Amino acid sequence: MAVARATGRDRTASIQRVFLGLLAANLAVVGVKLAIGISSGSLSVIGDAVHSSVDAFNNVAFTVLMRYAGAAPDDKHPYGHGKFEVLGALGIVVFLLVASVELIKSAVGRLLAGAPPPRISGLSLWFLVGTLAVNTWVAWVEARKGRQLSSDLLLADAAHTRVDVMITIGVILGAIASRARVPHVDPIIALAIVVMIVRVSWQILKRGVPVLVDQAAHEPDLVRRSAEGVDGVRSAYDIRSRLAAGVAFAELTIGVSSRLPVDEAHAISDAVERRLKEELRLDRVVVHIEPC
Repeated sequence: MAVARATGRDRTASIQRVFLGLLAANLAVVGVKLAIGISSGSLSVIGDAVHSSVDAFNNVAFTVLMRYAGAAPDDKHPYGHGKFEVLGALGIVVFLLVASVELIKSAVGRLLAGAPPPRISGLSLWFLVGTLAVNTWVAWVEARKGRQLSSDLLLADAAHTRVDVMITIGVILGAIASRARVPHVDPIIALAIVVMIVRVSWQILKRGVPVLVDQAAHEPDLVRRSAEGVDGVRSAYDIRSRLAAGVAFAELTIGVSSRLPVDEAHAISDAVERRLKEELRLDRVVVHIEPC
């Protein structure tokens, strides 16, 4: 049995609650990493803190953004405002890429200057391990809620947080190497962080851009076969579908017998609409009727 999806105001409120619920955890992680990075002079830890700060920023910004993305359709936006949610996800990419450029400049500068490795205390290492546990939990919660609510914002932020987990692991390993006075480890790990950031940015783009350009939610043949499975439908064509903010739209034309009374033709149209919603999990279906 298909799991019911939250839509409209309930979905918007649920997403906002997730972001606000994780804000305190993300702020604590950023504060700990910044304190360790500044006190030790570790570029990789500071880079990790900058990356983590996106999570806290997102919690606030996306809570506000969802007020617009979850607004009801109006005359200027008949399909709703769901694409604001996707734009917010793409905003993560801009922030990450700008931070990556600055991190590259600092890392290359340290490599060329031959700067000595930073010293991170044992206590600071344990604090970093604690932030790793928090980030792992945050990523799990966001990914689970993102799938439940079909939220591009939550899924994008979860992907970003998973990278944060991998980065923190790298930072911890680098800190251990730095304590052993291994040269050049810190800037090299900072460059590895940049690679991870670029990778997650690409993943967010791959998910968000198709929504912005109205990529089909389902293959037309799949919709056609489902519609033609309804008694009385002779053909289905002119099929269009799209997906935005967890809401799947579809529009199609069905051919029915020209001898059918109007009320029977509309009953077939209603049956097609119900079938598409149940089988393909479409939320809004518009069926046009043509005699044939």
